[in-house]
Amino acid sequence: MLLLSPTNFSDYELIDSGNFEKLERFGQYITIRPEPQALWNKILPEKEWLKKAHVRFEAKSSSSGTWQKLKQMPDRWLIQYKKANVNLKLRLALTSFKHVGVFPEQAVNWDYIGESISLLQTSQPRFLNLFAYTGAASLAARSAGADVTHVDSVKQVVTWANENQAHSSLNGVRWVVEDAMKFVKREIRRGNKYQGIIMDPPAYGHGTDGESWKLEKQLNELVNDTTQLLDPKEHFMILNTYSLGFSSLILGNLFPQNRKLESGELFLQSSSGQKLPLGVFGRFRQLNKKA
Repeated sequence: MLLLSPTNFSDYELIDSGNFEKLERFGQYITIRPEPQALWNKILPEKEWLKKAHVRFEAKSSSSGTWQKLKQMPDRWLIQYKKANVNLKLRLALTSFKHVGVFPEQAVNWDYIGESISLLQTSQPRFLNLFAYTGAASLAARSAGADVTHVDSVKQVVTWANENQAHSSLNGVRWVVEDAMKFVKREIRRGNKYQGIIMDPPAYGHGTDGESWKLEKQLNELVNDTTQLLDPKEHFMILNTYSLGFSSLILGNLFPQNRKLESGELFLQSSSGQKLPLGVFGRFRQLNKKA
């Protein structure tokens, strides 16, 4: 099992975590946000957290809350991620649901996408991003030269992803506002194939027409369907999940046993010493050695 954490992400730092919160730096601004995985005690004293932070999220319910500004800062700002053939600029924002528009642990997957695309023989590989959120993985693939289709059921975050495309000086991503399962089944009927696919499904959610999604019930069907979209000659796939108690061994059992699957956990290493787990992943690739 692999344990992977981003490296050389200069615009991001997990400073400390504990007591169900995390202290993070995004660019020049420092946030305090809830973190259900941080069961341990904080290393830094509370007064040090408050001294460092620009803003703190105050939860009002399980799904929403408000930001308390401790220092002056904008509601929106930009960060950059640059490594190998991946070069991104991402717009962040203080949202009512505690997120800021990026999941920094996913930088591990952005790197894998860029590396995998560079190894493919297809001149312009096709890449599919399902449950694509604000598009960092889509833009990583586009930055590396892929023809990208970005699918998410929430129009507002697809618009946000399009803004990130402009900030990153990229173009040409195909934006699709649709339920991921419906899109995949339609692509199977059309006979379309992709050389790269990433899926990052939520624990629960709803599609554009109110379709219900629950990870435990529908993940097996999603994986079975989506693997049918892979180019049989060469491809790579990433499945990422964030769900409390979800094991990477489950991901290993979802894929056919002939796949050379790598699986494990993504985590963020804090400056104060702890490792914060943030989901499990499975990935594999098959290269066309005859080309």
